[in-house]
Amino acid sequence: MAELLLDAVRAGASVGFPAGLTAAAAEEWWRSRAAAVAEGGLLVWTAGPAEAPLGTVSLALERYPNGAHRAEIAKLLVHGAARRRGLGRALLALAERAAADRGRTLLLLDTETGSDAERLYRSAGWTALGAVPDYAADPGGTLRPSTFFYKHLHAPAGG
Repeated sequence: MAELLLDAVRAGASVGFPAGLTAAAAEEWWRSRAAAVAEGGLLVWTAGPAEAPLGTVSLALERYPNGAHRAEIAKLLVHGAARRRGLGRALLALAERAAADRGRTLLLLDTETGSDAERLYRSAGWTALGAVPDYAADPGGTLRPSTFFYKHLHAPAGG
């Protein structure tokens, strides 16, 4: 999992970490997610071999009672060696299905404006709310705009 994060940062993806992210820091960041996973507030999936995943996606379930209908897609990462083969789209669809299965009918996410990820979300039926200038720094420290998206889901049959 650390290698996925490192690969994304090396490729210049604005995923929350600066250039120079170390393997130890990436591993620690993933370990820090364990409590949220154990509590059920964060769901994480991987694709590929357990020892060297090719992709991952996380779904953060809203914990406030008035937001029990929504969740956020987070850290959709695909290793550079596996990009442009549909893995990101498959992971996104998996997270969307899991959210719907849990009664979540509204999903949210944000991504760097103009990125490949933005094109993926648009092509997967997500609606752009708009862009916020200088929202997050890329790995080199340059502030970049982020586009915020939402998607309404249908409850699963019988749910």
